Amino acid sequence: MGGNCCRIRVNIPKGVEQMESVSKYIKSNPLILLAMGIPLAFVARYSGWGSLWVFILSTLSIIPMASLIGKATESLAVYTGPKIGGLLNATLGNAAELIITLVAIKAGYLDLVKASITGSIIGNILLVLGAAMIVGGVKNGTQRFNQKQAGHHAVLMTLAVLALVIPSFFSHSIGEEGSIEVEILSLGVAIIMILLYGLGLFYSLKLPELPVTKSEEEGQHHEPELSRNLAILLLVISTLAVVFMSELLVGAIEDVVVQFGISEFFLGIILIPVVGNAAEHFVAVQVAARNKMDLSVEIAISSSLQIALFVAPVLVFISLLLGHPLTLIFNTFELMALGAGVLVTIMVSSDGESNWMEGTTMVAVYCILALAFFLMRAA
Repeated sequence: MGGNCCRIRVNIPKGVEQMESVSKYIKSNPLILLAMGIPLAFVARYSGWGSLWVFILSTLSIIPMASLIGKATESLAVYTGPKIGGLLNATLGNAAELIITLVAIKAGYLDLVKASITGSIIGNILLVLGAAMIVGGVKNGTQRFNQKQAGHHAVLMTLAVLALVIPSFFSHSIGEEGSIEVEILSLGVAIIMILLYGLGLFYSLKLPELPVTKSEEEGQHHEPELSRNLAILLLVISTLAVVFMSELLVGAIEDVVVQFGISEFFLGIILIPVVGNAAEHFVAVQVAARNKMDLSVEIAISSSLQIALFVAPVLVFISLLLGHPLTLIFNTFELMALGAGVLVTIMVSSDGESNWMEGTTMVAVYCILALAFFLMRAA
């Protein structure tokens, strides 16, 4: 019999295809296995397993939820176009960590929140970018990225650090932390930082589109893996899961600090940023391995800039509504870590080239800071 006589065309409903896409993503992403921590965290909380288990399970379960937020955002970005999509990715990429910090502010852990802001910045520019350079350098040799854009990022990062350093230094001559004068200083700086961030977005959105290569053009014109409605639904569910897990995580912090002598400062500056941004960090390393170092640099540094120029000042205002005013007054160790991180990043990226040795240097600086923070004890 002819090979064409029994050919049958089956029309699969689009909704079924979308669900199959979600199922395929879940099966192919090993991070999703950590979602089992969600029910286990509740069991640990209400069955008396102890605060340590609650802390560990809730922490691990946030990682896959952050990954799903990233997946949903990636699909939504296809509908909005590259510029708005890039902004959407950058904004929602920090959603998990933002939720954790909001819950921590509500609980009164202001030092933990400040440490988390510092940890997010140095984690992105040292750990993530360094790891991306190591993986990309080992696989592809010396990699190149936009030197002009790197210079632009260097200026903004320096400005962002200065915006955090100046209030911290001047506050000692203005009044005690928590005084009305220091509050006014923090609020004023926060307003200026938000305005600057908004102007930067306006400037970038008004820039003309750069010519793209054929491969980039093919990558930009592809069908989204999820429908708009399904992506929004996945985003909402994942965000709610992060909210619940953040409540459990923050609720267990005090007992973990007291029982095991782990500094609250270490949890904020190292652990929470790594957990909250794990999915985004993984993407930055992946694209570096594919020899797309420009994109990897953009992911790491743009996320740091957004934390410094937008998330931190917005938290200052939200904290007023939550009854626990947060000021932009950081301690000496946080400021030193920020200065060291930005300095190393500028030195490494100034020539528009990267290799595995430069990446190793950046990760080494991060590890030295992490060790010092771990050995610190709460004051």
